[in-house]
Amino acid sequence: MSSATLASLQGALTEIYDLPVTPDVRDFLMTDRAGLGNVSDARASDEQLIVAEEGDTLSMALYLDAAVLERLERRDPFAGLTQHNLADYLTVAEGVSHFVYVAWNTGYDKPVTLLELELQAEVDKYVLCAWLLREQGAGRFPRELHRVLFERAHVDPVAAGGRAGLYRTASNYAARFCRRVAAQLARKRCGVTRDLMAELRRFYRWGNVRKMRHIERCA
Repeated sequence: MSSATLASLQGALTEIYDLPVTPDVRDFLMTDRAGLGNVSDARASDEQLIVAEEGDTLSMALYLDAAVLERLERRDPFAGLTQHNLADYLTVAEGVSHFVYVAWNTGYDKPVTLLELELQAEVDKYVLCAWLLREQGAGRFPRELHRVLFERAHVDPVAAGGRAGLYRTASNYAARFCRRVAAQLARKRCGVTRDLMAELRRFYRWGNVRKMRHIERCA
C-alpha cells in the first residue's frame, strides 16, 4: 500500500469528522515486527498503536505488518474494495483510526480509555467502508456491510492479548450505533444528511461514557 493511501485514510477521517490537522500518520509508521521487541505490551497482531508517555511528552508509533501493506499494494481498495482486500483494508483503517483519535484527543489534553479507542475504531471502520463503497457504487449503499463487519466478525483471543472481552464490548456497542447509521444511509432519497454528519461528529468528540449512553438511549 502506498503512503498516499495511508494519507487518504487519514484525510477521509479528517473530512468526515471535521477535524483540525493532525500529525501525518506516515511519519509514525513502522512495518518491521522486530521493532516491537522492546514494547512490553506487544501483541501478535498485524496492527498496533504504541503509545509512550514521559512527563508531558507523548510519543506514538503505528505498527502495520509489511505483508498487509504489500497485499494492498497489489489489490488497491481505492480501485475496488472487495472480499479479497477487505480484511487488510480494515486492518489498516483501524490503525489509522487509532492514531488519529489519540492524536486529536492529545491536542485537547483529553485522556482516552482503551474501550473508547476501540469503540471509535469500530465505528470508523464501518464509516470508512460505507463512504468508500458508496463512492464506488455510484451512491448505492451496501446493505450487507453491517452483517460482514459485525455479525460475522470474531475476536482472535491470541491477537487480543487478554482483552477479548473489551473488544467484544466495543464491537457490540459499535454494531448498535452503526445499525442506526446504516438505516439513514439506506434511505436513498436522503443519503448522507446534515443530521447524520452532525451526529457522527458529535459522537467522535464525546468521551467513553457519553458515547455508550448515547448508544443505549438511541440505538
